Amino acid sequence: MSKVLEGLLYSESHEWVKVEGDIAVVGVSDFAQKEMGNITYVDLPDVEDEVEAGEDFGALESVKAASDLISPVSGEVVEVNEALEDEPELINQDAYENWIIKVRMSDKAELDALMDAAAYKNMTE
Repeated sequence: MSKVLEGLLYSESHEWVKVEGDIAVVGVSDFAQKEMGNITYVDLPDVEDEVEAGEDFGALESVKAASDLISPVSGEVVEVNEALEDEPELINQDAYENWIIKVRMSDKAELDALMDAAAYKNMTE
């Protein structure tokens, strides 16, 4: 079974959010990385890009599939995890340690649309 961390918020498209003030740290869930298999490439946005909740901001590619990354929140990208450019497999090693982007949220109310750990666990079982 996939690992689901308490204290994070989850989207139906399997991204997670860790809220740090007005910054949303965004990654993909353990469930998502297991479904994809060995991740071979991460398509990252640029710092200062605007992302929109429900819109794609990049992609993951694996031997099996390519999958869009859907932003769970709107705002400005303030940091990207550059380590993933050289080592995309870090997501397979620990999907929760290896975040993808950090976003300065423009509307924290969007967080209300996300699931808590229990709801996400129900969805993925």
